Amino acid sequence: MKFKKTRPALLVALALQQLYSPAFAQTTTNDSKNDNSIDATELPEIKVSSQKVNDDFAAGTFAGFRTPTPLRDVPQTVTVVNRALMDSQSIASLAEALRNVPGITVGGAEGGQIGNNINLRGFTARTDMYLNGMRDSGQYYRDTYYLESVEVLKGPSSMLFGRGSTGGVINQVSKRPLLGDSNQITGTIDTNGGVRSTGDFNRKLSDTSAFRVTMMGQKAQTTRDVITNKDFGIAPSLRFGIGTPTEVTLSAIISHNNDMVDYGIPPINGRPANVHRDTYYGLTDDSVLQKTAILSGLIEHKLNSNMTLRNQLQYSYYNTDAQATGLNAVGTLAGGVFTPFTTQAAGNRTTLPLSALSVRLASHDRVFKNQMINNQTDLIAKFDTGTLKHTMIAGVALSREIFDSQATARSNLPVVSLVNPAYLSTPANSVKTIGNNADSEATSVGAYINDTIELNKQWKLVGGVRWDRFKAGLTNTISTATPPLLRADQTVSFTSVRGGVIYQPDNVQSYYASYGTSFNPSLETLTATAGTQTLEPEKSRSYEIGTKWDVLDGNLSLTSALFDIEKTNSRSQVSPGIYISNGDVRVTGFEFGAAGRITRNWQLMGGYTHLNPTIVRASALEGTQGKDLANTPNDMATLWTTYKLTPQWETGGGATYMSERFANNTNTVSAAGYTRWDGTVAYHLPKYDIRLNLLNLTNKDYIGSLIPSNGGRSVPGSGRTALITVVYRF
Repeated sequence: MKFKKTRPALLVALALQQLYSPAFAQTTTNDSKNDNSIDATELPEIKVSSQKVNDDFAAGTFAGFRTPTPLRDVPQTVTVVNRALMDSQSIASLAEALRNVPGITVGGAEGGQIGNNINLRGFTARTDMYLNGMRDSGQYYRDTYYLESVEVLKGPSSMLFGRGSTGGVINQVSKRPLLGDSNQITGTIDTNGGVRSTGDFNRKLSDTSAFRVTMMGQKAQTTRDVITNKDFGIAPSLRFGIGTPTEVTLSAIISHNNDMVDYGIPPINGRPANVHRDTYYGLTDDSVLQKTAILSGLIEHKLNSNMTLRNQLQYSYYNTDAQATGLNAVGTLAGGVFTPFTTQAAGNRTTLPLSALSVRLASHDRVFKNQMINNQTDLIAKFDTGTLKHTMIAGVALSREIFDSQATARSNLPVVSLVNPAYLSTPANSVKTIGNNADSEATSVGAYINDTIELNKQWKLVGGVRWDRFKAGLTNTISTATPPLLRADQTVSFTSVRGGVIYQPDNVQSYYASYGTSFNPSLETLTATAGTQTLEPEKSRSYEIGTKWDVLDGNLSLTSALFDIEKTNSRSQVSPGIYISNGDVRVTGFEFGAAGRITRNWQLMGGYTHLNPTIVRASALEGTQGKDLANTPNDMATLWTTYKLTPQWETGGGATYMSERFANNTNTVSAAGYTRWDGTVAYHLPKYDIRLNLLNLTNKDYIGSLIPSNGGRSVPGSGRTALITVVYRF
């Protein structure tokens, strides 16, 4: 494992943990609060405490073992972005929330993909999105108005979640009804012309039942030209039987998005084109209409004080109608004839000035519908065998998914200047052509068992095994591949394992070592590349050792970890249309983090991750062997901290750092590293909060996301932006 020049950072992290010795950790504070009410007279704390687990998951992680679990009992790295942190940063999207997690990078729109494209520890996590522990694989842009927290479980986790999860999983935890009456309305305006409003209303119906509804409407804009998003959503939930042996929760999330997709800017000479960051390459009448409905029912029944039976059913419907336009090629325009560069794969190498270059636009139009029904049944049991204490969870997961995608194309789209493109609508002479219709389906069956064995007060063992059967089929009406792919079928059976040992000498320190595996079938996204459908699944395994310290009476959590992830059986193209499973990808690294309160008035969340993302083996045709994984920087760091100057006044800020990274696996296009600074000032009263957020304080030019296609496109981050948020509670 190579750590280059960053090894001192790890030593500093470990030294910081030693400073917080168990003796120092005995300092106590009286910061408890009632979690059953939205109303609060002081700033909610950014706190991750593995000492306490309550009914509303405020201090535990659902992702760890599919049940509320203290973070110190999870032998993997877990990062939780909670509601207090999202509010202090005025975060509105899941992508922005995840920028608080080192090891995560965000990708943009990619050919046939729309929605959140996330990389976790170097590997795509597009199909590793979860909502309350249930797969949420739709291609849509996720908001935060209905979320209580976002949990990121890092490392292969197929034992718990089935296919995928090479780099880990991202679990969204939605708000639940509470036993108390409270109402909150929030309004935000920003200097880009954006307006956003949310509502959160909770009503106690009886001593054991409550209803809650959250809602959102917004017109969202950044400093990027033309692009405007108009969205609204509502998320009602009903919970009854609270505090009784049988509890039922019914919930829904319904949203409508009218967005414009940003396909970014092209590369020139291996770097993002040196044009103004607000420059937009698309058409003004582009529109992506998305309708999302997720319906869920959860029943939890306590058979006795040590045994709980739980069943969760979720139906998801995603509908997207996209008329989207983006750059297709860079070249020269002479006499009305566009000549594209032949060096696109090398980052558009040229000696011509930017003013002499033009960009050809192309459509990425399609209509796709995705439906998925999931059912998860779990039995959670605590029991003893002699002196050994067991916490066992056994489960069966069933799912059925249908995906239909109709591609279309618009011809005669304009060629525009690279430096100063005209912002045009679709030309009147454009012709719409019907393309391929892809119809696919998949069924999954999984069964697993996991046991946490407490040997004594200091030692715990964790072990689990899962068997999955994944069956998928796909039909295309048109195939331009060589050889053509008009039909693909695949049935995969796989056994995943997870194991770990945890040493906890006291209530402050926790040390662990773990091993886990995962698998990725070639049809897991219900799409296929000709020549890959008959290959065995890609296989991943991970080793991780780490520490978790809960200091300052559990108010501050410190973590550190060393990890090694290797994906074998990686698909590698050896000739046109011919793939073999001989590729190998390896990511090694370390990370550390801190979250919680240092003093009663000072809180923070931050972390640092170093990655060595190497394509160890690939075919000569692909030309990626020995190269870095795309969109995976070696170094990432985040920090956000706030301080209460008085009971009413709060100030704070932080930074996001990312080192240089490549836009593609051939490493021909790269984006420079950057540091973005943000700040906040807030004034709190019992019924009101007024907050000012300043994003990108220094107006830094930076690349927010990268996309491998078209040689390696880049989406610039937004310029300096001010937001004013007013919260009213009643």
